[in-house]
Amino acid sequence: MKRILGIVILGLMVSLPLKAQKEAITWYSFEEVIDKVEESPKMILVDVYTDWCGWCKKMDRETFTDKKVISYVNENFYAVKLNAEDAKKKFEFRGKEYSEEEMAQAMRVRSYPNFVIMDATMENITQLPGYREAKPFVESLMALLENFKH
Repeated sequence: MKRILGIVILGLMVSLPLKAQKEAITWYSFEEVIDKVEESPKMILVDVYTDWCGWCKKMDRETFTDKKVISYVNENFYAVKLNAEDAKKKFEFRGKEYSEEEMAQAMRVRSYPNFVIMDATMENITQLPGYREAKPFVESLMALLENFKH
């Protein structure tokens, strides 16, 4: 009996950290969201970043790992990561081929990090530029969704 209890406790100890690691924002590519939004309409949050952007990395490390941010974004948005300097990765959007760099330019993103909010028809609604801590980030998304519903 003690052996079984030991195995159960060991199993719980191993699985708890794995469960904690699984809690993350579900990030999609731009082309995946094109298909997803047709199947099940939802707002889109596009995180436009660059590899050299320190504030972008801070958002990834601190804001996007916050449980409230993870929960709110996953529940209310399709989240997309878009590298504003990637000219190689190509996809088709509305009959035209874009690289991630070209899409960031088409969205008129000029600073990083920048969050482009799109509606379910994939029209740009607004941008939320700059680094944001978890609580203000969720509050700005909530206010935006509330205003959009009216």
